[in-house]
Amino acid sequence: MKHLFRTVATSAILAATLSAGTALAETKLKLVEVITSPARTETLNTLVSEYEANNPDVDVEIISLPWGEAFEKLSTMVAGGEVPDVVEMPDAWLALYAGNDMLLSLEDAISNWEHGDTLAQKTLDMARLAEGEAYTIPYGFYLRAMFYNKKLLAEAGVDGPPHTMEEFMEASRKVSELPGKSGYCLRGGGGGLNAWIMYAATMNGSNEFFTEEGESRLNEPGSIEGLQFLIDMYQKEYAPYASVNWGFNEIVAGFYSGTCAFLDQDPDALISVAERMDPEDFAVTPMPVGPSGKAFPTIGFAGWSVFNTTEHQQEAVDLVQHLSSPEANLTWTKQVGVIPIHEGAEQDSHFATPQYKGWFDTLNGEEYIPTIMPVYLKKFGVFKELAISSSQEALLGERTAEDLAEEWATFLTTEYKAWKAAQ
Repeated sequence: MKHLFRTVATSAILAATLSAGTALAETKLKLVEVITSPARTETLNTLVSEYEANNPDVDVEIISLPWGEAFEKLSTMVAGGEVPDVVEMPDAWLALYAGNDMLLSLEDAISNWEHGDTLAQKTLDMARLAEGEAYTIPYGFYLRAMFYNKKLLAEAGVDGPPHTMEEFMEASRKVSELPGKSGYCLRGGGGGLNAWIMYAATMNGSNEFFTEEGESRLNEPGSIEGLQFLIDMYQKEYAPYASVNWGFNEIVAGFYSGTCAFLDQDPDALISVAERMDPEDFAVTPMPVGPSGKAFPTIGFAGWSVFNTTEHQQEAVDLVQHLSSPEANLTWTKQVGVIPIHEGAEQDSHFATPQYKGWFDTLNGEEYIPTIMPVYLKKFGVFKELAISSSQEALLGERTAEDLAEEWATFLTTEYKAWKAAQ
């Protein structure tokens, strides 16, 4: 059996092939999936099966790593010589692997590809964030916006979604006065760094990570105020007590279950929310603005990369091109909840709906300036992991916002100056 979770149709194709006496596939590729869920894996299996049907001499083994352990497990695989051919590459890891000369440049794969001309400019910009060269083909974009529960706001006497950070805090306070309810689904566990960076930038009035002298701006007074905003949300009990450990699944469940009224998340959360809530009971609005009248929602991506140690370079590149084709990308983005990578994809009926309005208002509004994390820093992926425990300590009152800001600023300043020196 080629894959444990392949579709019935794929099994039938395999059986027919074997019964016909066809030789086993000559080329075997390993693809590692790191942002894993049953639905995502099923969709990936379907797309890979299409590739295999068109390339009967290639067999693709999919290795699915649980997201909470994926960074360490992939690092262990690579260090142990079990290097995959193709990997799902989050933006935060890209510079680490590209900077250590472990990834294959995909510039030729893009320029010589029939669909290369339809890739959106933002897709190409993101692909080249590390080392100025395309070491990945993004498969979609994650952009933050604010989900809100209309029924809970009405019950708490809140007249509509908040437009400012001050209104956000006040609305969260009012909702938290309802029995068993909280204002904000805070992500204190894995993947929570985005909120800390986003609110720091919004309160500081700038999403520039570094000064002209190369110093991190995370320890500036406005940034510290943004960090303190999240600490206050938790310590004033405007977020659930357990949220100090919450990851993606927990915050999304906290929202659709009606536990809390606000959730800042990317379009991938819409899939679970829309399945469990009536459309009239929730909506999505841009992130609240800070004192400068601006908000700086984070925008990120993940994509497909090829390790340069592969013994089957052409087949690995062909697989990435297949997964990145307009048709396959639409299938994938609809399932995982990201903005597609090809021009014109927004005209698809799936995305031209009121459910996506908050994200498109963010993209088109002058008040909202998307923030790209400094993923070009080699150790930014390491920083994201280290930030989990240090931010949890701040939420629990074990350290101050100033202390947290100084630690993070020191780390990022060191990494930025090392990166700058290498340019």
